[in-house]
Amino acid sequence: MSNAAPAQDCPLCPRLVEFRQENQSKYPDWFNGPVPSFGDLDAEILIVGLAPGLKGANCTGRPFTGDYAGELLYPSLIKFGLASGTYGAAANDGLILRGCRITNAVRCVPPANKPTSVEQKTCRPFLVSEIEAMYSLTSILALGRIAHDAVLSTLGLRKSSYPFRHSAIHRFDKKLSLTDSYHCSRYNVNTGVLTESMFHEALGRALSATRKTSP
Repeated sequence: MSNAAPAQDCPLCPRLVEFRQENQSKYPDWFNGPVPSFGDLDAEILIVGLAPGLKGANCTGRPFTGDYAGELLYPSLIKFGLASGTYGAAANDGLILRGCRITNAVRCVPPANKPTSVEQKTCRPFLVSEIEAMYSLTSILALGRIAHDAVLSTLGLRKSSYPFRHSAIHRFDKKLSLTDSYHCSRYNVNTGVLTESMFHEALGRALSATRKTSP
């Protein structure tokens, strides 16, 4: 899978490259590169986020690690048996995913946490290759509308046929389904758009989908 992951110095998005170089100068000890996926390729569940956070994954080199969203995501994964260990907000905290893999629709941190539509499209081949490589995949959990749309585009499906709605399950065939959740960002949590119980509901539905679709 030649496109499974971007190179550390991926040159494909000029704006993101420029931002990366600025951060490399400001924060030379940070990861500052396309953040690789976390978890095994034989996982049944793939969680897809938007993009790395500047002081989170862009710093630590692991998705949702070190930023606010990870404070809800990782303890929830532990609660549902999809991770073991203790989340310490660092890539070396010893946390292990179990039957679960985490990635982002855009692998590099974007300015103001907002990737452009062109950047989303440019990064899409990496998600295509990843989904193709996950031979046991039965359930995808999309965190936010952009991740939802990225998954649909990756699978070549019409967005109008599968509208984003929190905790909705979209079944594509006998094997694969997509579950939606609001993104577990600081803004969504602090404003009550997403509560812990709401996120657990969506995560539980994504997990139950693996049991219904698996042989």
